[in-house]
Parts: sequence; structure tokens; C-alpha cells
Amino acid sequence: MSLLVVGSVAFDSVKTPFGEREEILGGSATYFSTAASYFTSVNLVAVVGDDFPDQHISFLKSRGVNTEGLERQSGKTFRWKGEYGYQLNEANTLETHLNVFESFRPTLPESYRDSEVVFLANIDPELQSDVLRQVNSPEIIACDTMNFWISGKREALLNTLKNVDILIINDSEARQLAAEANLVKAASVIMSFGPKHVIVKRGEHGALMFNSKNVFAAPAYPLENVFDPTGAGDSFAGGFLGFLASTRNFNEENMRQAVIFGSVMASFVVEDFSLNRIRGLNFEEILNRYREFKRLTHFEDAGEIFNR
Repeated sequence: MSLLVVGSVAFDSVKTPFGEREEILGGSATYFSTAASYFTSVNLVAVVGDDFPDQHISFLKSRGVNTEGLERQSGKTFRWKGEYGYQLNEANTLETHLNVFESFRPTLPESYRDSEVVFLANIDPELQSDVLRQVNSPEIIACDTMNFWISGKREALLNTLKNVDILIINDSEARQLAAEANLVKAASVIMSFGPKHVIVKRGEHGALMFNSKNVFAAPAYPLENVFDPTGAGDSFAGGFLGFLASTRNFNEENMRQAVIFGSVMASFVVEDFSLNRIRGLNFEEILNRYREFKRLTHFEDAGEIFNR
């Protein structure tokens, strides 16, 4: 099943308590595409400047990512600079230079328009809606957003959400969007805007998936070494939707498995800077960590214990 992502390809400069890197490959669409590529092929739409090295495009192609929709414009590529303290859930943005991303107007190549699964990464909600007008009846649409759009373009965001099946959002943004402190109540409010499913990312505390009937909780993998949380949320979304697209199954049981595969990919990406850890994974490593997640959360039914 074809998978489309529209987002950013960028250079990041990141400082964490465990190191510092300058001008490393980043961007929401980059992390998403790389994580999803372990499950299915990906159609990418983004923009870069004329300073973007061909070697990064070659890497994406090597992962089976279709870069026909990657525009190259005159100017500099989007750059983000930030730092994290020991509270790795929250980045402190130091500099943002949109550069060619500022005037980006996504145009889908004809070959992308029948994509069956669509992920609208964290971009202007007006552009997200414009992308949806260019695709032909996708099976499932998911999107991400952030506090900047929630406060600055709320009406446009609510219009986008009317056409979205799954919203993937972090806990503070969910509370802000719903104007509700309690996450259970916040998810219910957000579902009233349109999405049938809300996935709340909670960093080191894992993820919660809500629908109208059930709640599913996935833990974060207990890692000994976390170097850089940048891109964890987009890698989660890539693993989640990549698995769904590869299995062509959107029932709840399969979506629960997808949440774990998303958590697996997020757990790998934070083990190094940029995409270094997920560049060269093999699928057996992914399956082994999936099995670790299952062991981590398995416990017997109380009835089985008392029947012994």
C-alpha cells in the first residue's frame, strides 16, 4: 500500500547533555521516511535548497524512498538549532531559519496522487489541507501538529482535522488543542474535531492510543543510553504508518501492533544523533526489540494465577 509523507527536510544543530552536533541531517519527512522504509516504500514531498548535498538524497533513495516530490529551490535549506537539558522531553529552540521552506507550496507529482496512506507532518495546516485536495481518496490520513499552529492557526488546523483519521500529537499539545488538562478528556475533545483515533506521545512515558471505545497504552523502551530525542516523534509515526501500510489492515488489533512498531523505531533513533542509529538497522533488530516490548508488558491474567 503506497505511503505519502509531506513535511520538512532540514539541517539540525543539536546540543544535549551527551554531546553536540552541527548541521546534521534532520527534518520531519526525513525521519518519517527512513523509519517507514523498513516496512514499505515511501513517496516523499519536501523542499531543499541548492546547498543540500546529493549524498543525503542518495541515502533516501537507498532506503527505497521515492524522491520525485523533493523540490530543489534556489536558496538555503531549512535549519533548526536547539538544545535539551536532562529533561529530554522538551527542546529549547535557539534558532529557526525557514529559508526555502518559508515559501514551500507542496505540489504532488501525478504518480503520488493515488497514495493510499497519507501522513501530513508538522507543517502549516493550510498546506496540509491543500495536500489533501491533491490526493484521490486515500484509505487513511494521519497528521501531526505543534503548539505554534495550535495557537497561531487554530481555525485552519480544525478544518484540516475534519478530514483526518488519526492525529499523532504530544501530551502538552493535546492539552493545548483541547483546552483540557486531563488527557482522557482531551482525547475525547480532539476526536469531536474529526479524528477517529488520537495517539498521544509522552516521551519517556510511552504513548497512548484513544478511539471512541478503548484506550491502548504502550511503554517507552527502557534504554541505558539516550543521546538525542530529535526526530523520535516522526520516527514513531513512520514505524506506525509504515506497518499499517505494509499490512493493509486498520483494525484495532493491528493498530496496537503498529503503535509498538512506532515505539520501536522511536527507541532506536534516540540512541544516537540525527538518523545515525536507524540508517543501517536490519529487520531482525526491529523484530527483536518488538519482542522485548512484548516481554516488557506481558503479565498473566489473575484467573490463571488463582487456578494453579
